[in-house]
Amino acid sequence: MGLNAALLLLGVPAPVESETLSNNHGLIMTLGFMGTVIALERAQALHQPWAYLAPGLLGSGGLALGFGASWLGHTLLLEGTLALLLVYALLFKRAPLPLVAVQGLSAVWAFIAAVLAFTLPTADLIVPLAAFIVLTIAAERAELAQLAMGPKAIPTLVLLSALLSAGVAAHLLWAYKGAHLYGVAQAIIAMWLLRDDVVRIFIRARGLRRYNASALLGGYTWLTLAGLIWAAGGGHIGTASYDAVIHCTFLGFGVSMIMAHAPIIFPTVIGRPLPYTPWFYLPLVALHGGMVLRIAGDFSGQGIAWQIGGSITVIAMLIFVILAAMTVLFNRRNQQQSQTP
Repeated sequence: MGLNAALLLLGVPAPVESETLSNNHGLIMTLGFMGTVIALERAQALHQPWAYLAPGLLGSGGLALGFGASWLGHTLLLEGTLALLLVYALLFKRAPLPLVAVQGLSAVWAFIAAVLAFTLPTADLIVPLAAFIVLTIAAERAELAQLAMGPKAIPTLVLLSALLSAGVAAHLLWAYKGAHLYGVAQAIIAMWLLRDDVVRIFIRARGLRRYNASALLGGYTWLTLAGLIWAAGGGHIGTASYDAVIHCTFLGFGVSMIMAHAPIIFPTVIGRPLPYTPWFYLPLVALHGGMVLRIAGDFSGQGIAWQIGGSITVIAMLIFVILAAMTVLFNRRNQQQSQTP
């Protein structure tokens, strides 16, 4: 549904023509899709059956919005973010660590966005929704790469998370004036991750490590660009920079992070191994190539480049989903054949 809505917003042919999908594209993709993925992984970490209510509610909320049930969809998303907050609260009770606290803070912004979505258009909620994604992934990276990032990683993460949250609060109170502070914080977080994460080490490796580093490098670059645009006063609704900050953050960064972590995180979530294959570079390169075209189209005023670039990113996501599913199925079949006497 979210990808169909993306095609509609690009003004290109889509399988389903629906104004409802177009209007709810932002919430469907952020809370409905990315929120479901994040909540599913967190529910898996908690190991309590009720915790799966969080991804179930978020996914159902996204579907309800897609089918035009606006009030139901918003209610389910609100309940889903509340359930995610409860999951983080129990995770923090089990392990009261700064990393978990930062992840919990990300869920606070998701919850606030879900509350405000009842009365405000999605365009006014981009900053808290971005904070949800950025804080979640930054904490995840700090957890996965603690050895490479050194002992200062956690205090740095906490400090930058506080700065980013101050930017979100300022934006909600003073709109675009607060977005300056948010943009500065987001750019600093992106450049910190670019400098201290495993990118520089793994990019010289081979196989999964190099693929992972390539996806991280691309994602951090787009996140930096979005932060700098916000910091410079861009991102106003209806402008080229508005389209740029949204898609640099949620698509260039967010989806690239999903592609980077898929072989590592998905086996835990789906209970099946997702072996690395060089074919994973195909959707990754398509995603970032499409982003380059889209952003170039934004700032050059070339609508055709914007449409082609946006369409390529949609195709890249579809290819990745299909490729991941095929890899899991083929790996399972090969394992069964190897076990057959």
